[in-house]
Amino acid sequence: MSSLKALGKKKGSQMEKVRVGLVGSQFISSIHAEALRTVPQAEILAVASPTDSHARVFAERFSIPHHFADYRKMLEMDELDMIVLGLPNALHCEATVAAASAGKHVVCEKPLCLNLGEADRMIAACREAKVKLMYAEELCFAPKYVRLKKLLDDGALGRPTLVKQSEKHDGPHSPHFWDVERSGGGVTIDMGCHAIEFFRWVLGKPKILSVYAQMVTQVHNKKTRGDDNALLILEFEGGCVGLAEESWTKLGGMDDRAEVHGSGGVAYADLLHGNSIETYSLTGVDYAVEKAGSTVGWSFTIYEELWNYGFPQEFSHFVDCVLNDTEPLETGEDGRVVLAAVFAAYKSAGTGCKVCLPLATDAAKPFDLWVPPKS
Repeated sequence: MSSLKALGKKKGSQMEKVRVGLVGSQFISSIHAEALRTVPQAEILAVASPTDSHARVFAERFSIPHHFADYRKMLEMDELDMIVLGLPNALHCEATVAAASAGKHVVCEKPLCLNLGEADRMIAACREAKVKLMYAEELCFAPKYVRLKKLLDDGALGRPTLVKQSEKHDGPHSPHFWDVERSGGGVTIDMGCHAIEFFRWVLGKPKILSVYAQMVTQVHNKKTRGDDNALLILEFEGGCVGLAEESWTKLGGMDDRAEVHGSGGVAYADLLHGNSIETYSLTGVDYAVEKAGSTVGWSFTIYEELWNYGFPQEFSHFVDCVLNDTEPLETGEDGRVVLAAVFAAYKSAGTGCKVCLPLATDAAKPFDLWVPPKS
């Protein structure tokens, strides 16, 4: 019996659950597991990682009954309904197409994939298989940002004129982020994608008209060819402007904040510092979510970090979408729009010019539009 047929049989049952398989066993997959454990309607049945010992240890840590060294073997489990991808960016397309072919719904981490051709293949594969492709943008579920959007939606700020979002720390936690061949670029594709979708979501998903970007590699030249600092300016249909500030060079732990300026008011939301304890440590603090960067010295110790970031709410929503066959707040199509804007940003940084959307490009990855490929 296919997973979709099994899910259909469970409709109306008091015991209905979405049975989940995780692909990946490192940092982000541990966040996925922690978030899913807060969702009563979800059950993690399996985890896959190319390093068998990693998969086994992960399964033991989270009491997951099955583990695999090859995610394709995991996809053969009829019991699974939904797959959550915590893989390097370069593997998102292949894994999504395989999961769709196996009749599994897919939650894909950001960015959606490396290029627009891959995005189209992922969307088409899931549409053909009649499974959901859900885009894991947790900022759209973070409680402070949800409240910020409600202020705007309720008219408390008037007509939006400027939205800002910044995310900064001192560098990625996994080696593949530093490799532009596997990641697609630097801080813009890693964290700028958050800001782009935050802008679209908070404004009601208007069209992006243009992108202007400035990028530079200031500190991590020995680790990466990618950008470690970036500024992005986006123009939206309706006249609002978005300003994103992204950095891999900020010391002292994570920084994530947003602003909405309007004709009738302004609102500021600091995602972390308003929910933290000012801390000085000689050895550093092990944050549950944000392990990118040193926390030796002064930093901000976060409590209820998963909740503040919106991960449990995000996965509760995705599980509900599978159970009740509803449209996700964040879809593969949304991820494609974000990816197109990321390509426009790298092209803008490479040419020094504003880039209008829609953008047609067959570049293999965003980085190629900033620094020409080596001959």
